[in-house]
Amino acid sequence: MASSSIKAISTTSPFTASSSPSSQPPSSSKSSLLSFLHTSSSNPISLKLSHAHSHAHNSHSHSFLITNVLKTADSCETSVSKSENLKPTSSDSTPTILVSEKLGEAGLQVLRGFGNLECAYNLSPEELCAKISTCDALIVRSGTKVTRQVFEAAKGRLKVVGRAGVGIDNVDLQAATEFGCLVVNAPTANTVAAGEHGIALLTAMSRNVAQADASIKAGKWLRNKYVGVSLVGKTLAVMGFGKVGSEVARRAKGLGMNVISHDPYAPADRARAVGVDLVSFEQAIATADFISLHMPLTPATSKVFNDETFAKMKKGVRIINVARGGVIDEDALVRALDSGVVAQAALDVFTEEPPPKDSKLVQHENVTLTPHLGASTKEAQEGVAIEIAEAVVGALKGELSATAVNAPMVPPEVLSELSPYVVLAEKLGKLAVQLVAGGSGITSVRVVYKSARDPDDLDTRLLRAMITKGIIEPISASFINLVNADFVAKQKGLRISEERVAVDSSPEFPVDSIQVQISNVESKFASSVSESGSISIEGKVKYGEPHLTCLGSFGVDVSLEGNLILCRQVDQPGMIGRVGNILGNDNVNVSFMSVGRTVQKKALMAIGVDEEPNKRTLEKIGKVPDIEEFVFLNL
Repeated sequence: MASSSIKAISTTSPFTASSSPSSQPPSSSKSSLLSFLHTSSSNPISLKLSHAHSHAHNSHSHSFLITNVLKTADSCETSVSKSENLKPTSSDSTPTILVSEKLGEAGLQVLRGFGNLECAYNLSPEELCAKISTCDALIVRSGTKVTRQVFEAAKGRLKVVGRAGVGIDNVDLQAATEFGCLVVNAPTANTVAAGEHGIALLTAMSRNVAQADASIKAGKWLRNKYVGVSLVGKTLAVMGFGKVGSEVARRAKGLGMNVISHDPYAPADRARAVGVDLVSFEQAIATADFISLHMPLTPATSKVFNDETFAKMKKGVRIINVARGGVIDEDALVRALDSGVVAQAALDVFTEEPPPKDSKLVQHENVTLTPHLGASTKEAQEGVAIEIAEAVVGALKGELSATAVNAPMVPPEVLSELSPYVVLAEKLGKLAVQLVAGGSGITSVRVVYKSARDPDDLDTRLLRAMITKGIIEPISASFINLVNADFVAKQKGLRISEERVAVDSSPEFPVDSIQVQISNVESKFASSVSESGSISIEGKVKYGEPHLTCLGSFGVDVSLEGNLILCRQVDQPGMIGRVGNILGNDNVNVSFMSVGRTVQKKALMAIGVDEEPNKRTLEKIGKVPDIEEFVFLNL
């Protein structure tokens, strides 16, 4: 017997039931091509994964299909309701992409090659709302505010918002998530440019370059006035050790500076690899000679540098900000400059852009300013344009994005491994919700991921999201995808917990199996295949395809694709023939058949059929002697 060890995931999510949100996405959005869920006029929803599964058990490239299921769970025990054919808004037409701020020509060329491109700059909020209902994608920089009103005005058509750059504080992520709109950014192309600009401001400030330049142009020669400070041996605190922060740290180390950093989410080993010590926020601001800001603007970081913070700093500290203006209380910074607590500041970003001309901060002699130039190099502008264009096009084509902001972000190499398990996860969710139709529904789900690898190395965020989507989609009136599945689950009071279990199997693959356990099952069929009021559904990936391997107390081997009839019956000769004859006589083609048995002389027969049998055919199956319960499923 395989040995196993269990490790519970620390982020179990207890969802509490609540009323629907005040601004629920319209039900018509069910027909939209949202995010990376792609439909055609009569085909199943298709989830194309940008990295094909390339393991030994699946050597050829795949586009994994995720079939549609019932819009709402049918209370009939035979579940004979037809699945809906979704009608996309533009399945046979070219998508429209709106670019509301200037984008590099290389990126525009990518967009022109894929869809109808419309460039409309300097739009007022009202003008943007008027245009957005005809657009499938929107690309912005930092100047356009993508508010809840924009998503409401889109009427379910907007599938992806692309932010040409890193920061996404000008996009209402909560509204985007509720409306199932994917938000992607371009986090890598301008990283070096922003890091270089941070160093440029650091050196220019320390040597008074801007002030000395202005002095000479005014006809003065004030060498003694503009004596600077050296960087060698000084301590630089990098506040935020992400992509840009780490670039600044590397370059500062090259200048002979001692670099420390505060970032509660940065791995210590990544910082150590650059020669940087991670310290507390308090220690960083108290010991630094220079402080460089590289943190996002969030409710927690808004005006985090204020009177109280400045009072804890070393007198004469110098501050650089190429991140977000809102992280500094600008009035407090002026007071700190006037008192000498802050000797100098170099700023590329501001709370209001452009800042007021009469701002005391702008006019302060000890402040060096640039007009948000962090990403403004020719190379970065072209790189950002291409990166965001490719991300938006990929999303519209149905590909998972590694730069998604409001969906599980999975590195490409991990996504490549997980791709077939992503499909398995959703299939298990869809199977679960249909099995309990007619009972009290699903309120609590436990998911167990079995793997031969270290449980801490298994990233289950995407798998969890797909299971949630599979469960929620059939019982929701609004469109569900990976973006909003978790949000809608919370609204419906669905509680999901997870465990990772280490088992003796091949470590070549990230997951051995996924098990979905549902408690307090009341539907007749689900109860008939379980023993304790709970039902367990387990699946594996075989030859690159999702398979059901265990249902309750029955071991089976069933392909999780298309239409499926499950019969709980007495284990005796002739049962397969009886059901097969009914299907054949009614012109229903059987694609496969599998039987699992127990020692109690009970059997579970699984029959795959090419088309959905009509109600009369299903009723005939239900009347076969010794078939105790059965259910029809659309996967």
